[in-house]
Amino acid sequence: MDDPGGQFKWLEEELTSAANKGEKVYIVGHIPPGMFEKKRSTPWFREHFNKRYVDIIQKHHGVIAAQFFGHHHTDTFRMIHNSAGSPISALFIAPGVTPWKTTLPGVQNGANNPGIRVFDYDRNTLQVKDMVTYYLNLTYSNLAAPRWEKEYRLTEAFKVPDGSTKSMQTVLDKIATDKCYLQKYYEYNSVRYDLVDCDMNCRADHVCAIREVDFTKYESCIIQESSSTSLTVQLPLLIFLLTCFFTFL
Repeated sequence: MDDPGGQFKWLEEELTSAANKGEKVYIVGHIPPGMFEKKRSTPWFREHFNKRYVDIIQKHHGVIAAQFFGHHHTDTFRMIHNSAGSPISALFIAPGVTPWKTTLPGVQNGANNPGIRVFDYDRNTLQVKDMVTYYLNLTYSNLAAPRWEKEYRLTEAFKVPDGSTKSMQTVLDKIATDKCYLQKYYEYNSVRYDLVDCDMNCRADHVCAIREVDFTKYESCIIQESSSTSLTVQLPLLIFLLTCFFTFL
């Protein structure tokens, strides 16, 4: 089956119509394309459906202001690039309100604190200006009382001007090259439930899942990043924490 329910045909027609009218659109869905960042080489789409979706985004990215998905119960994002490797679309994956613990074999610390997200956007251009994530700390709630609180604001946490495709590529670059930003992102990924160190294998899983939605490019990324030595120097914990503290001042 090439197009279940004619969904790809419908999507292309809607994007073409938006382009003809000079409009911008959001794509909102439940299950995102690409790989699950907490379980290596675990996709949600069948490969030919994933490729078809990426091809459509590459063709029509000019009218797509942003993409929004869920399903993972984790806080992450995806970047889609053109054939030259330039970023053309950002895909936000929101954390879940349900503190679901994954049953996928091999996933460690797969649970999450409940989280909700609020986006700030330009009503004329639909550009994402910022996003704030709020969360419920389950440990504190079980010991004391439920308390929703701000977890982070995108522009403050990652020092970017907005939530545009360009800015989200900058966030990815920081996560990929800076251990402090990697660890910050990793803690946000589980909505501050999993606070262990994100080691080299963890880094490869997350960076490649964000960077490469295409299955073949993802596997190549895993091979390359798993053998990378760019972040192999392990600093003593106190020095690492102090370094990150001064980085985010």
